[in-house]
Amino acid sequence: MTGFGKACLQLPTKKITVEVKSLNSKNLDLNVRLPLTYREKELPLRNLIAQELERGKVDFSLYSEITAEETSNKINGPIVMAYIDQMKAIIPDADATELMKMAVRMPDALKVERAELDENEWKEIEKVITEAIANMKEFRASEGSSLENDFRLRIGNIRKYMDEVSVLDKERIVTVKERLRANLVELQLNIDENRYEQEVIYYLEKMDITEEKVRLSKHLDYFIETLEGAEANGRKLGFIGQEMGREINTMGSKSNHAEMQKIVVKMKDELEKIKEQVLNVL
Repeated sequence: MTGFGKACLQLPTKKITVEVKSLNSKNLDLNVRLPLTYREKELPLRNLIAQELERGKVDFSLYSEITAEETSNKINGPIVMAYIDQMKAIIPDADATELMKMAVRMPDALKVERAELDENEWKEIEKVITEAIANMKEFRASEGSSLENDFRLRIGNIRKYMDEVSVLDKERIVTVKERLRANLVELQLNIDENRYEQEVIYYLEKMDITEEKVRLSKHLDYFIETLEGAEANGRKLGFIGQEMGREINTMGSKSNHAEMQKIVVKMKDELEKIKEQVLNVL
C-alpha cells in the first residue's frame, strides 16, 4: 500500500510537478494540495485518485512554478501614489526613493490577479497526473512482488512446522498412555481394563488436534489462492490470517507436550509476521 510517484510537465510559462505519496490505512484517506487556479478541478481529481489507488493514506500535491517573466502580481499604482502623497504631507522634504520603498510595503500596494483556468492546459496537466499515479502503482506493484515472496516463505514455514507437529503427535499419544498406566501402577490400584480404555479414549479425544490440522491446512491453501487473485484482497488475507491464528492457538492449548508447544510458538511467530505484512496489502 505504500508508494511514491512523481511526474513533471514544462508548459510555456510554468513548470508543473505532481507528487503522489501513500502510506498504510484501512480506508482511503486522501489529502489534495492544489494551486488556487486549479481548485475547481479538485472533486473530479479526488474521484480519479480514489478509483486508481483504492486504499491508503494518500498525499497528492500539484506544484506550479512560474518560469516566464510574466507574473500575476501587479503594482497598484493609484494606491501607491496615494500613500506617497500622504507621507509627503507629513514629511514634505522626504526623499522620493525612500517614500517609494515605504509605499510598496503598505497594504494593498500589490494586487494579485487570479489566472483563469485554461482547459487545454488542464488536459496536458491531466496527462502528467495520470503518469504520476501510474508511477505510484508501479512502485506498489514492485513492493507487492516482494511481499508475495515473503508470504509464500512464511506459509511454507508453517506447513513445515505442521509436519513436525504431526510427527510429535504420534509420539505424544504413546507417551500419554504410558504415563497414565505408570501412574496407576504406582498407586497400586485394581482397575477395570474396559473402563480404563474408555477413559483413555475420552482423554485422548479431548487432546486430538486432527481437525485443527485439517482446517489450518485449508486456511493455508486459501491464503495462497487469495494471494494469487487479481482483485484487491488485503482485508480478505487479514481475515484468513485470523482464522489461521485460531487453529494454531487451539493446537497449542491441546498439545500438552513441551516440544510440540515450542513448534506451535514458531508457527505463531510466522503468522505474526504475515499479519504485519498484510497491512501493506490493498
